[in-house]
Amino acid sequence: MLEKAVSICDAKFGGLYRWDGETLRLAATHNLPAPYAEARRNLPFRPKPKSFLGRMVAAKTVIYHADLAADESYIEQRDPWIVAGVELGGIRTAVYVPMLKEDELIGAFTLSRQEVRPFTDREIALVQNFAAQAVIAIENARLLTELRESLQQQTATADVLKVISRSTFDLQAVLDTLVESAARLCDADMASMNRHFGETYRHVAGYGFSPEFERFLETHLIDMGRGTTVGRTIQQKKPVQIPDVLADADFKFKEAARTSGARTVAAVPMLKDVDLIGVIAVYRREVRPFTDKQIELAQTFADQAAIAIENVRLFEAEQQRTRELAQSLESLRTAQDRLVQTEKLASLGQLTAGIAHEIKNPLNFVNNFSSVSVELIDELREGLSGAHLEDKLRREINEIADMLQGNLDKVVQHGKRADSIVKNMLLHSRQGSGEHRLVDINALVEESLNLAYHGARAEKEGFNITLERFFDPTAGEVDLFPQEITRVLLNLISNGFYAATKRRTEANGGDYEPTLAASTKNLGGSVEIRIRDNGTGIPPEVKEKLFNPFFTTKPAGEGTGLGLSISHDIIVKQHGGSIEVDTLPGEFSEFRIVLPRTGASLIKSGERA
Repeated sequence: MLEKAVSICDAKFGGLYRWDGETLRLAATHNLPAPYAEARRNLPFRPKPKSFLGRMVAAKTVIYHADLAADESYIEQRDPWIVAGVELGGIRTAVYVPMLKEDELIGAFTLSRQEVRPFTDREIALVQNFAAQAVIAIENARLLTELRESLQQQTATADVLKVISRSTFDLQAVLDTLVESAARLCDADMASMNRHFGETYRHVAGYGFSPEFERFLETHLIDMGRGTTVGRTIQQKKPVQIPDVLADADFKFKEAARTSGARTVAAVPMLKDVDLIGVIAVYRREVRPFTDKQIELAQTFADQAAIAIENVRLFEAEQQRTRELAQSLESLRTAQDRLVQTEKLASLGQLTAGIAHEIKNPLNFVNNFSSVSVELIDELREGLSGAHLEDKLRREINEIADMLQGNLDKVVQHGKRADSIVKNMLLHSRQGSGEHRLVDINALVEESLNLAYHGARAEKEGFNITLERFFDPTAGEVDLFPQEITRVLLNLISNGFYAATKRRTEANGGDYEPTLAASTKNLGGSVEIRIRDNGTGIPPEVKEKLFNPFFTTKPAGEGTGLGLSISHDIIVKQHGGSIEVDTLPGEFSEFRIVLPRTGASLIKSGERA
């Protein structure tokens, strides 16, 4: 545009100047003599009010002079700009046309000739037209620049929001994105974020810093006084800018400035309502102050950081609350389930006790009269032995007596089994399980081993078995009902004795040695108990029914089928633990019990939560 104006108006050279409110700065040239061009770039012009250029700025009208060398600005005032134009540029005739935007001066369009030859009105009108076009071009460029900046800001904001939405649990990713966006859009070389923790502020995110400066920040606390930009922002709770930190008398953090290379620094507060939660700072390695718009943009990112931090805090608090509620609900459900199970067991115990008592009386009659009848048969045989009977009749009577005695023996055998079942039903139906308390689990297992072993030796003469103990010294204490757990252990150990003894009998001596091992193990929040025997093992079809009530593989009178069923209920339903069995027929059987250490949710029979 300048080139066209110079050519059409037959000028020697031309220049386009921008007005910043105080000075005219050279923005574009065409064919300007080199010495004059260099002087113009290094010498911004402040027009004096009485000079012809001062009149142009004040009146915002075209200023024209046929011979610049004859003007008082050159002869008397010796204006540096005019002197440079005449002596370095050889200017004689010049025209200066103001560039106006809605009556606001934004610059000047100038054409010069090196001879005294006035511009015509038509040429001046053409220059005015070019000046108006330059104003439009500058305004379009300004609008385009603002549009680009707005798009950049919107894009950066969208990126930040996207990171926030995708990084609900990763606050660091959000903070890193925010400081990077602040540095990029504010045309800064570096950016940092400091967050409030207790009585200090700690560096939590940075962009553009060298590894050396990152290490420096890790080992140096932020001064919260006027000695740092961040400190001043903390004190004032408003944006602060230091144009040159090395020239600022109050700035004390000069070691940090030298390490990072920062010269111009601006900082903005991160506020939650009126509470300061952090500071974002942007840095330049040259002395070039940030504009108000750039500081306002940094404040926008600080506000977004405050919102992101608060959102994460609220989300984490809600998550924690949800976890606590879920845990409380689960504990409540567990307690309710155990209460229901306890009530069921209590009701079943009452019903079982009632039925057992009702069966006990007629069962006693059956057992007693069966025994009496066997004795009467023996007496009958003794009485008939002295009687004179025919051989055929005697044989028939003896045959009937033998059949009757055999039947009575079966009645006695099954009566004893029925009596054992009733006794066990009465044993397991009693109300209450004692008080739950902390118990040394190793001592409880040791006591159960001794009780079972001495009980077996007292019951069966010649009983012997090798007992092995593998107790974890860190097993510690468990909150439980010791009476109930002892009942379970006695049942499992007795079953192991039975299986080992049975295998020894089947082996008919040989090299087989009956062995039962008991072990404990610390599992942290729970404890493990294992009871293992090297007896006959358990067939797969029996293993599936092992914990079913009244299921037993023992001969009549030796088992009721209630022991493992009750043991399962005590471990799983009363104590919230688990019981498993591993076996290999003909080799071994191993029961594994896991009990939780806490007894907070244990429910005693008859108690109410």
